[in-house]
Amino acid sequence: MLYALYERRLLARLAGKPLPQHVGVINDGNRRWARETGRLDISHGHRAGGDKIEELLGWCREAGVGTVTLWLLSTDNLSRPKSELDQLLTIIEEVADSLAEPEKPWCLSLIGSLDVLPAHTAQVLKAAAERTVDRAGVHVNIAVGYGGREEIADAVRSLLNEHASRGTSIEELAEIIDVDHIAEHLYTRGQPDPDLVIRTSGEQRLSGFLLWQSAHSEFYFCDAYWPAFRRTDFLRALRDYSRRHRRYGA
Repeated sequence: MLYALYERRLLARLAGKPLPQHVGVINDGNRRWARETGRLDISHGHRAGGDKIEELLGWCREAGVGTVTLWLLSTDNLSRPKSELDQLLTIIEEVADSLAEPEKPWCLSLIGSLDVLPAHTAQVLKAAAERTVDRAGVHVNIAVGYGGREEIADAVRSLLNEHASRGTSIEELAEIIDVDHIAEHLYTRGQPDPDLVIRTSGEQRLSGFLLWQSAHSEFYFCDAYWPAFRRTDFLRALRDYSRRHRRYGA
């Protein structure tokens, strides 16, 4: 009851305030949540984290957020023990399939290096995204096998290959290349950069999340582990964002 009253107060204070159109979320803390709540199997944390995703998307939809980017698996996570990684990949596959169900209002995109994933996982994720291509509603980027440095390297590689196919020399490319050329080859090309990046679990670093795109983002670090992230925490992040004066480097 107290939380419901508090949420209504937060919502009232957000009325008429600037709100983010693109929210990025570093979904962190599944394993620590499992350990601290007495779960014997770490996969219970990943499962609870997967169950939280659709809740978050519902909150974003209510707030008018048009794009959400979820970091579900980093390239560093691929080095985890095989038993844990296999369970995590299965949960991610199930999340993508659930979000792609016909009645769901989400349009899915995949960002990351799908070629570093098991073939079955990559196939499931691609199929889920393809089923939502023509849907209206919140655009949801699922970052799996994602690393910010790898994304920039892939963008530069793609740019070089494109100009090589046109016969452009390295010298000619060096004369014309600018930040817009690289941005056109990022995984998120054509999308707005994130206005707000939220990281759960109390860690206060980006760890490579959307390195290029977050140059002018606002950041909100929440102590709650991802499975314990509440609507109240989300509204607090929006409140914090609404109070900031965005200078864009000026």
